[in-house]
Amino acid sequence: MNKDFFTRPLNILIIAAAATALWGSAIPAIKIGYELFGITDSTVAVKLLFAGLRFFMAGLFVIIFNCIAHKRFIYPRKDEIKGVVVLGLVQTTLEYIFFYLSLIYLTGVKGSILNSIGNFFAVIIAHFAFKDDKINMRKSIGCLLGFAGVVLCCFEQGFDFSFKFRGDGFILIAAFCFALGSVITKFVTRKTDSVTATGYQLAIGGSVLIAIGLGFGGRLGIPGIQALAMLLYLAVLSSLAFTLWAQLLKYNPVGKISVYCFLNPVFGIILSGIMLGEDIFNIRTLVSLAMVCLGIYIVNKRTDTAK
Repeated sequence: MNKDFFTRPLNILIIAAAATALWGSAIPAIKIGYELFGITDSTVAVKLLFAGLRFFMAGLFVIIFNCIAHKRFIYPRKDEIKGVVVLGLVQTTLEYIFFYLSLIYLTGVKGSILNSIGNFFAVIIAHFAFKDDKINMRKSIGCLLGFAGVVLCCFEQGFDFSFKFRGDGFILIAAFCFALGSVITKFVTRKTDSVTATGYQLAIGGSVLIAIGLGFGGRLGIPGIQALAMLLYLAVLSSLAFTLWAQLLKYNPVGKISVYCFLNPVFGIILSGIMLGEDIFNIRTLVSLAMVCLGIYIVNKRTDTAK
């Protein structure tokens, strides 16, 4: 697959929707995984260990697939290692440390809304990092419309307007790490194969999370085949979603792709209804999804018709 494939509007839509749907499915899958592994809300070290295993395995899957596809061992060159390591520490280790810490103090609904602010961070950072990715009126309107869709989708389930650094601040830091990671991915994949970068950054970031989890006393056994299957599913979805996302970022402006992340919480709520039996199928969810899609269209319409 070449650059032309990953820059066609329909392909971008399908690939980005697939990646965000996979990430959205992680929300109920993690909840199920916690139940299967007996992980409680208070066991932060175990959650970090669980996340570390998930991402390390995801990275390993990508590396193995890449080596099989090329029929040789694939690894970053010396001049690529620094960028891959930084990407792993920012987008995997730091993001998920603050993400899991935030969930101690936040409801899932408020976390989803605040985490969506990361899309604005990505647009702002890209504005200063890349000459061809400047903020404009249509991009701003599209992002605001997408964010409004997320708020509408989540709001009725419970939201308060208080702000505490422990919780609200932590989730914003996590969102900023994802946004910064998207920009770093763009830089790294300019000279590094995106699949190679994805595999090693996930493995490196996951390894650090495992070390931190173990260092703070986290211990995790495999209680049964269902628990192992859920961990494998989470690893596979991460390997697929991050690989697809890196391919899109390699060939497209960050601002054009990051707006699709507004689909994450919408997919999360819809898939929670399917996987957990929660009552979410109503007009509010459909309207919010329409708003997010319209925001995505507005952002990408400008890019596709420019010049």
